[in-house]
Amino acid sequence: MGPPGVGKGTQAVRLVGTLGAPHISTGDILREAVKGGTDLGGKVRSFLEAGKLVPDDLMGGLILDRLAQNDAGSGFILDGFPRTLEQVHLLDRVLENLGAGLDGAFILAAPEGEIVRRLTGRRVCPGCNAVFHLDSKAPEAPGVCDDCGSALVQRPDDTEAVIRDRLAVYEEQTRPVAEAYRERGQLVEVDGLGDPDEITARLEDSLKEIRA
Repeated sequence: MGPPGVGKGTQAVRLVGTLGAPHISTGDILREAVKGGTDLGGKVRSFLEAGKLVPDDLMGGLILDRLAQNDAGSGFILDGFPRTLEQVHLLDRVLENLGAGLDGAFILAAPEGEIVRRLTGRRVCPGCNAVFHLDSKAPEAPGVCDDCGSALVQRPDDTEAVIRDRLAVYEEQTRPVAEAYRERGQLVEVDGLGDPDEITARLEDSLKEIRA
């Protein structure tokens, strides 16, 4: 967990090798639905482009179906879910149906100014989903994907105005989720500043502690 742009997706992908479990990003699932032109995609498009949370009634079935797949049978890394207290209870019900549970809920933290800098500079490839950054990971040729040569784009929800709105939504609706897991003794707070390798090391150390 953590605010938009704090590095949840980056670190979740890095932990796949450590845990041998799939990275399950609700953001990716929803964007694929939009890209595929499905009924669900049509319903969620307006929410994604405005940087708003997708209603819980559209999320439950997606999460249940994904966690029930074979590759998640021995574990999973959830990225971007739950984001509201209602989704905490929704996840509880999904996990109960699957006979599974959570080892821990990790929250990454970074100042708002750093979040805005990270997201406004992010560029993505619509062809292969590669991610670049104008400051820290610029493409070799400006505006062109190093991997497949497609033109890079800025996501509609990566503009500063939308980012500020997303951060406000996070504080109002998602911060209570962290407190709910804190009350359960499952919350692990991790500093999200610094080199990605340093942040990964902090997460891995925290994983070792809760598994000890």
